[in-house]
Amino acid sequence: MLFKHIAGQETVKQRLIHSVVQGRISHAQLFLGPEGCGKLALAVAYAQYLACENRGKSDACGTCPSCLKYEKLIHPDLHFVYPVSTTKTIAKDPISNDFIQEWRSALLDNPYLSLSQWFERIGIENKQGLISRKESHEMIRILNLKSFESEYKVMIIWMPEKMNQVAANKVLKILEEPPPKTLFILVSENTHTFLPTILSRTQIVKIPRVDDQSMTESLKENDMLTPEALQNIVKLANGNYLMARNLLYEREENALYLNQFTAMMRLTYGGKIPDILQWIDDLVARGREKQKHFLLYATRMIRENFMLNLMAGNDREVIYLTEKEEEFSKNFSPFVREKNVAHIVDELNEAFANISANANSRIVLFDLCMKIMRLIKMDF
Repeated sequence: MLFKHIAGQETVKQRLIHSVVQGRISHAQLFLGPEGCGKLALAVAYAQYLACENRGKSDACGTCPSCLKYEKLIHPDLHFVYPVSTTKTIAKDPISNDFIQEWRSALLDNPYLSLSQWFERIGIENKQGLISRKESHEMIRILNLKSFESEYKVMIIWMPEKMNQVAANKVLKILEEPPPKTLFILVSENTHTFLPTILSRTQIVKIPRVDDQSMTESLKENDMLTPEALQNIVKLANGNYLMARNLLYEREENALYLNQFTAMMRLTYGGKIPDILQWIDDLVARGREKQKHFLLYATRMIRENFMLNLMAGNDREVIYLTEKEEEFSKNFSPFVREKNVAHIVDELNEAFANISANANSRIVLFDLCMKIMRLIKMDF
């Protein structure tokens, strides 16, 4: 994976390249940034540049034996750790290497891979993937091996916030006493659940959102987009390249979320309990990760409708709605007001947290609908 194939992030790329050229490579680095910023792709490109046999001033060569293996994610000194869970074929103590073929395929298909997309790829939408104690033992085994071809062994730990306590302590021990010529790259979106001691032993590389110009230039390669559609996608993505890809390639999915949101708000406002129960059954049948995605979508829609109501036709640059979303929101936005917007968002966030914690989805969603039924009519 080459730096030039990653949208934007020129300052970060130059910093990473400079560290290799100057020989100042911290053994443990934390690539921290929001979803869709390209941090995982940057981690792989950085590792490839480090291993390249003929690296240039701004990128790996892409043609040496090392680069050719990196392009397929099969270099023997490149190792990945990522959240997994049991499946129909792997019933006990799964580790990352059990899913290595799926991982390579998923990452090569989409370098901006999200956690929910990964869980869907390996068929664990209704489970919570994690990095387990057994995984930490496997990490130690791998790191005790000598490098096969490159000067450095590279271990990329994706979503380290999903480590359980035992695994986190093991990783901390490794970071405190690292094997020689080993580079750890932790790729994270949220450090709130990290052990503070892990954070203190990593060099943090903050990855910002993708700037609009870089995203526009990258998306221009799609000949099917009109200038107006391109501008709209860049605006809606708001620096999230994954969202831009989703808007570009998964419009049906986004249309489905809008239909679900529209139905939810109309049914709760009308107090139609039997229909609400059917709506819940339909959403539950789509899997836990899709439920979480819907709740994130609903949170965005509530915020955008509040802004639409607040601006009342003034500065439309701060409104991030598609044409179809805005069509619904013209009538819905008056119901999202200063008195209830924070409460509605809090309830959506709580539902998201509860479903993430494996709570009963039907109970969580029914409770959410009853609360929104009350909040949407607050002082109206």
